Amino acid sequence: MNVALVGCGNIAERYAARIVESEPLELVGATDLLPERADAIAGRFGGTPYRSLDALLADDRVDAVVNLTAPQAHATVTAAALEAGRHVHTEKPVALSYGEARELAELARRRDVRLSCAPATFLGEALQTVWKLVREDAIGRVRVAYAEANWGRIESWHPAPETLYAAGPLVDVGIYPLTALTAMFGPVRRVSAYGTMVQPERMTKHGTPFRLETPDFTVAVLELDGDVVVRVTATFWVGPGKQRGIELHGERASLYVAAWAESDARVESSDDGEAYTRVPLVRHPYPGIDWSTALVDLAAAVEEGRPHRASAEHAAHVVEVMNAIDSSGRNGASVEVTSTFELPAPMEWAR
Repeated sequence: MNVALVGCGNIAERYAARIVESEPLELVGATDLLPERADAIAGRFGGTPYRSLDALLADDRVDAVVNLTAPQAHATVTAAALEAGRHVHTEKPVALSYGEARELAELARRRDVRLSCAPATFLGEALQTVWKLVREDAIGRVRVAYAEANWGRIESWHPAPETLYAAGPLVDVGIYPLTALTAMFGPVRRVSAYGTMVQPERMTKHGTPFRLETPDFTVAVLELDGDVVVRVTATFWVGPGKQRGIELHGERASLYVAAWAESDARVESSDDGEAYTRVPLVRHPYPGIDWSTALVDLAAAVEEGRPHRASAEHAAHVVEVMNAIDSSGRNGASVEVTSTFELPAPMEWAR
């Protein structure tokens, strides 16, 4: 599958590096609003530095677009690529509103192309190991899950934090455990949440002040199908510290995965909730985040005529959940979630 990058910012190099290392994929080019950034990607990894999105979409070599633009631009760029008959893998979130996300999923179906959506870290070895243990009833029926997405004050390291603060920590990092847990246990049905701006006045690493308009601290309680209750915390104030990752608490035992993004995250189990023992992963893991996993799965799914695992319908559901969390946090009332999706298949090597 020939892929091209749209947006050459903070994570483009990581995507490009894995694409050129992955046999089913070929990087044919990149574009960015700042042409020099596309030039830099093409100069280092190969391919054409397109001068616009239109120029990229006019190249018949491009099978799939990887949308790495700012969250506020995701829906517009993805729609243009789908309309042009290209498959798309978009960084998270697929859109900022559920209505837009649902329309993009419907557009992909009408155009007979695929829309794959980050985050797809639930396809990595650590979370696939946890999911396999759940399916095998290793800890009994899971009734409670805790997820911590504490990401700290990102302006201390991010070159352009304003767009991520505009989206908020729930959208930027809370989406990882939300996606993983719904992949394992199914759709959310009800949300109750609280959100606030712990530190509204911020300053970039270059000394430019900016003010928040979106909560930098959110905590939500979610009721999932199958009577699983999930508590999720997402913040751009508290660092990872001791509270990070996902805990699953079953009727007989508990599981803990130390991170919701890295494929080689530590997985532990406990029979009493106090002493934890490390669990071997289902196979030797990729070190860190494998940015090519969803793209490789997308290419194989197109070739094999099967559903790809990081589906647009699942991503749209997660957007509805995040919109519900935002609404509940502002209004103080619980919010119903109505959308649904087909659960993804586990990876073949984790069955």
